[in-house]
Amino acid sequence: MTRLADAVAFVDLETTGTTAVRDRVTEVAIVRVVEGEVVEEWSTLVDPECPIPEDIQALTGITNDTVRGAPTFARISREVLERLEGHLFVAHNARFDYGFLKNEFARLGVAFTADVLCTVRLSRRLYPDAAGHSLDALIERHGLVDPADESADPASRTGRHSALGDTRALVRFLRVIEREKSGEEIAAAVRRLLKIPSLPPQLPAEALEGLPDGAGVYRFFGVNDLPLYIGKSVNLKERVRSHFSADYRNANDMRLSAEIRRLDWIETAGELGALLLESRLVKEATPLHNALLRRRRTTCLAKLPSLREPPEIVKFDEVDWDARGPESETLYGPFGSPRGVRDLLEGLAGEHGLCWRLMGWEKRGGPCFARQVRKCLGACVGEETPEAHHTRLATALAPWRLADWPFDGPVAIVESDTVRGIEEAHVVDRWRHLGTARDEDEAFSLARTRRLPDFDPDIYKLLRKWFEDHPGRARPLPRPPDDFA
Repeated sequence: MTRLADAVAFVDLETTGTTAVRDRVTEVAIVRVVEGEVVEEWSTLVDPECPIPEDIQALTGITNDTVRGAPTFARISREVLERLEGHLFVAHNARFDYGFLKNEFARLGVAFTADVLCTVRLSRRLYPDAAGHSLDALIERHGLVDPADESADPASRTGRHSALGDTRALVRFLRVIEREKSGEEIAAAVRRLLKIPSLPPQLPAEALEGLPDGAGVYRFFGVNDLPLYIGKSVNLKERVRSHFSADYRNANDMRLSAEIRRLDWIETAGELGALLLESRLVKEATPLHNALLRRRRTTCLAKLPSLREPPEIVKFDEVDWDARGPESETLYGPFGSPRGVRDLLEGLAGEHGLCWRLMGWEKRGGPCFARQVRKCLGACVGEETPEAHHTRLATALAPWRLADWPFDGPVAIVESDTVRGIEEAHVVDRWRHLGTARDEDEAFSLARTRRLPDFDPDIYKLLRKWFEDHPGRARPLPRPPDDFA
């Protein structure tokens, strides 16, 4: 078992449900394997400090009476942490067990992170033709049950759906793998699943030490102080390591690996903060390998001046963004280039029977080309009024309509990470990011900003999506002065 890691902790939990942020742990089992030998089996029931649903009691055999008098997770947290530190965390459907433990520790204000290997994914990779990869399927296919466990008194909690019984089955599964698969095949599968980094020789061995298991922005530097690349992630440790994992490396990562000399990172309280910070830093530094997020001079919008005039393409910089209000003319977009606007309009024309002459693409009289091939409803030959035609066009364009600012003034969007002790308030107004505050006074100060930053189409798109995904989460701030410029 040394092919996995020198120290491995096989983990299984029983819980009150399936939602890590709401449900609680009722049983923990950890089997530690060091240099291929089992050195400890440990398990305990846990008082979840809440009732266990009847269907969960029936599934696990753990009832409210079973856990009465058991220690709470707070009481065993130190023991659990000591057994897991320095070990590869191995579990079946590992996201479930790892997520529950992270949340249990987070409730206590303890940061927990580990390298995690999922045996579901490992089974899929090593046995791609197998019919199933659930624990029951693995037990049946590989004969992982010890008759002594199955014949034991249920109160001993060593059979199926007991934490210790399921953990022992995982240890047996890894023994089977070692018999049936070559060491190279196992190592390659584990390396792929863990995204084990292979650092380029010019980076110091400790370059990735301290990377947090949370949100933020990272920067790769070459021989000078200008970043080569800026990225963001909700898990900096996992994302940065993936750049140096040989099995995952793409052509851009290969170039970066050859050029990088150092890296750093900035933690944020959540995903929105990482997105906002990445967008700002990329536009300030214009890194060589961040072509997509650089400010593009070709950004534009579509405009329908009236119900009698054809649509127009408007350059982004030609719009007076500070003067725009609910009564402003309707704009659609933003789009990366005029070609993007034209492609959209052509697609809508074909889908909705729009007239090429009224769209401004043909000047000559008589039926337009689309009418001749029966794809125009007849506005060019008087069978539809321009107003009716453009009303249909405006309806078809509605999903791309540039949204009005949905608040009376600036708002604060609060994100927090209790484990890392970070809380941030992103202050935004009229689709602009005014700044990120770490306390209330700073948030109010940002809200009183007299001059708005430039309208950024990337910030607009990510804020609009965030508001759609998180309704009611923005907190209004006091209006800025009336002479806002």
